This record gives sequence, C-alpha cells and structure tokens, in this order.
Amino acid sequence: MKAIRYDSPEADIGTDGGPELEFGQLFDAYAAPLHRYLARRVGPDHAHDLVSETFLAAYKQRQTYDPATAAVRSWLYGIATNLARRHVRQEVRGLRATARADNTPYQPSHDGMVADRVDAQAMARQIAPAIAELSDGDRDVLFLTSWAELTTVEVADALGIPVGTVRSRLHRIRRHLRTTIALEAIHHD
Repeated sequence: MKAIRYDSPEADIGTDGGPELEFGQLFDAYAAPLHRYLARRVGPDHAHDLVSETFLAAYKQRQTYDPATAAVRSWLYGIATNLARRHVRQEVRGLRATARADNTPYQPSHDGMVADRVDAQAMARQIAPAIAELSDGDRDVLFLTSWAELTTVEVADALGIPVGTVRSRLHRIRRHLRTTIALEAIHHD
C-alpha cells in the first residue's frame, strides 16, 4: 500500500487497501487535532461526538471527495466546521458567558502562572463579546486560522471560498477585535 501524504492535494482515500484501512489512517492522523479544534469551538462535551460525526460524514462522502479541489486535511476541517455550525447557538452563548465571567482571578501557587492566567482571562473577557458578534463565516475563518492553525489556503479549501475572501475576512476580524479591545480599555480607564 502506498503511503498517504494527508496534507497534499494528491492524497488518495479509499483506494489501496480499502476505505476502512485508509480511514483508520485518517483517523489516526487527524482525530486529535480535530478534537482540539472542535473542543474550543463547541466545548469538550460535544467535540468527541463531532469528531465521530466528521469521520462518519467523510466516510459517507468519500466518493465525492476530489483531491484536486482540497487536501484531505482541509476537507476534514471543512466537514468539522460545517458540523460545528449546528452548535453555533451554544458557541455564542459560551462566548457571552465568558464575557460576563467573574473577574476573580484563579490563584495557583506560582506568581508567573497567576499573572499569565489573569492576563488570558482578561483578554478572553474583552474579545469574547466581539467574537460572539461575528458572522458564522467570519467566526469560522477566525477559529480555523487561530485554533486549527490552518493556512489561508487551507481555510479557503475547507470553507469552499476564495483565498482572497479569507484574507479580507481576517483583516476585517483583526481590525474589529483591535477596536473592541481599545474601546474596552477606554471604558475601564
């Protein structure tokens, strides 16, 4: 059986060795990173189910997968993102809850850890409402680039949109988040 490069557009699924063997390899390569991405989007309780749904959907759609269109990695993240959209209401509620979170910092024994955690909590509270206000498409682009660490080309492939659209959305999102943080700082000074 030939080795599969899952990050290449030439990745072949469902041929040599049968689709079950190929999907076992896909699962081994991508289940953990997909779980991390989905856990951040919809929470750990739903991430496990969504990873399973992602691979089930991919298996069912394997005949329609076109390696000339997207690499396997992008294809899987596209499926996962579409499934995560079903949980958008929970995602938005979670972001709004983060924004309303208690300001009492967590206090571990090490001072550096305290400062890092307090900074992270403060930043999350500042940007969570702004992220909740983003459109589904903008939020997908943001999370695929920041949490899944996909390139703009991979995000474009995953979402089926032009690379230029991904780049312009990222620019608009970053500007929006910087403005939100700046306005938050003004209101607290």
